[in-house]
Amino acid sequence: MRGPALSGVFLLLAGLAAAQEIPFPERRSGRDQMAPETRAMQADDEANPGMLWVLDGADLFARAPTPGAPACAACHEAGALRGVAARYPAWDEAEARPVDLEGRINLCRTRHQGAAPLPREGRDLLALTAYIANQSRGLPIAPPADSRLDPARATGRALFERPLGQLRFSCAGCHDAHWGRHLGAAPIPQGHPNGYPLYRLEWQGLGSLQRRLRNCLAGMRAEPFAPDSPEATALALYLMQRAAPLPVETPAVRP
Repeated sequence: MRGPALSGVFLLLAGLAAAQEIPFPERRSGRDQMAPETRAMQADDEANPGMLWVLDGADLFARAPTPGAPACAACHEAGALRGVAARYPAWDEAEARPVDLEGRINLCRTRHQGAAPLPREGRDLLALTAYIANQSRGLPIAPPADSRLDPARATGRALFERPLGQLRFSCAGCHDAHWGRHLGAAPIPQGHPNGYPLYRLEWQGLGSLQRRLRNCLAGMRAEPFAPDSPEATALALYLMQRAAPLPVETPAVRP
């Protein structure tokens, strides 16, 4: 079924269907389902609006957050962060828990720069995250082989496959079982996180993976996970494993 012919019965089945994880050879970026004009926008750094955040992030990276504090660039040489975004979320020793890239940036600010954490979805944190992730653009996602992450990753998979909310949809019911079909006029992607933070034309701005997860959960009439919650990080861990070895595209552009 395509376009408006997708019925409410199909939506219910999409929410309840048992789905198998997408095999490696069949994994596709959301970019592959975009219109040619949107793909061209992402590919051209002068046309990609997300690059404005990357440029802001480069400025913030080189500037001390508070008087007398070291800038990020004082510790991290140019190019030294290439590959970092491809392997986050990762385990933090001091916190004894997994943290995503935004969480790592805020931990560095509080531990090493004596600065307050930046608010989630605020322009500065999005800009710094986009700048760092952009340095990994083109590299394959490579989740760390760290057994300490296994329980959280298993939790993330369970959340992905579990029917949630009043509609009893599951993430897997759409993005594993019915990717490539249509929900109304919109194609259903596989739901990979390899472009975040990304610029959505719908948002007219840059947004994080956690923002997209909250949007999806709200659409399922489920309670969204709190920012930086264990559930949100666990789901991100599983999604990164599920997306490997797709390349990092930050800042991606999506409809």
